[in-house]
Amino acid sequence: MKINIYYGGRGIIDDPTLSVISQITAVLQELNVKVQQYNLYEQRNGITALPNTLKDADGIILASTVEWFGVGGYMMQFLDACWLYGDKEKIKQIYMAPVVMSTTHGEREGMTNLAAAWEMLGGLPCEGICGYIADTTKLENSSEYSKIIDKKAENIYRTISQKMPVFPASNQAVINKVAVANSIDLTPQESEQLSEYASDDKYVRTQKEDLQELASIFRDKMGQEESAAGSSDEYAKVLKKKFTPVAGVRAKYKIVFQDNSRLKPIVIDVDNSKCDLRCQDEDGCDVVITADQKVFEEILDGHMTFQRAFMGGSVKMKGDFKLLRSMDQLFELMSE
Repeated sequence: MKINIYYGGRGIIDDPTLSVISQITAVLQELNVKVQQYNLYEQRNGITALPNTLKDADGIILASTVEWFGVGGYMMQFLDACWLYGDKEKIKQIYMAPVVMSTTHGEREGMTNLAAAWEMLGGLPCEGICGYIADTTKLENSSEYSKIIDKKAENIYRTISQKMPVFPASNQAVINKVAVANSIDLTPQESEQLSEYASDDKYVRTQKEDLQELASIFRDKMGQEESAAGSSDEYAKVLKKKFTPVAGVRAKYKIVFQDNSRLKPIVIDVDNSKCDLRCQDEDGCDVVITADQKVFEEILDGHMTFQRAFMGGSVKMKGDFKLLRSMDQLFELMSE
């Protein structure tokens, strides 16, 4: 008979759970049971492959420590892997004994949660051990505690070796009726291969890099399509055609497109009847107008004025507000 122990604690020296499973291991080995212990914190990068180790086990012990709240992330990660990649038909034949020790509180809830999770997986829960231990030395030196652990270990052995029947659990019945079935029907061999891929850091990293490369290609393609809809040179030509001189206006404006870095800023240099437009970035402008490309196109189409866009918050402006108002006079297309 073989029993696997999956320890989900952090492996610290004074962890009471380590002391308990050490005594359980000694009792089981005296009963000629082969015991294999898996420390999840040591195999955190390969937890997704651990459900494969259930195949040759007659029973398992899920052992963890409640240090603050719950049985810990490693144990939950292992149970998630059993749900995703485990052989459910094999799990139905495996007994599980929870061992949960607490250094604060919540050991009973932790043991109940492990039993409920194993039932949802279809497994067979059996009597476990839980307790509050503030000082590990008391646990190790107490003969009374040792008797309790020995008795519990013998009960675990008896349940697994005799394959004692277990009443069906209601949560398993509910899962069978309402749980959404996995859309991917995998054979045990395919599940094993998938779990190996999921635990392979190099494979996962390569997949992420490929996805990022594809995303970059699509972003570039979308950017090209957006830029094809309008360019700074085209906008400058429209402004040049619609320029109407206003006496006394001497200023340099700059229009910046905040949502499209591919569009160059448009510099409008007005000197009375002269208007020079350049598609480049320049300093020393009297007015800097920042707008989205779509908002600027609405202004060019005459659906909105610069002043109204600024008052509505669609356009940001730095500089002299009076000069901003003159923009609606300088270009007829944008006047109401």
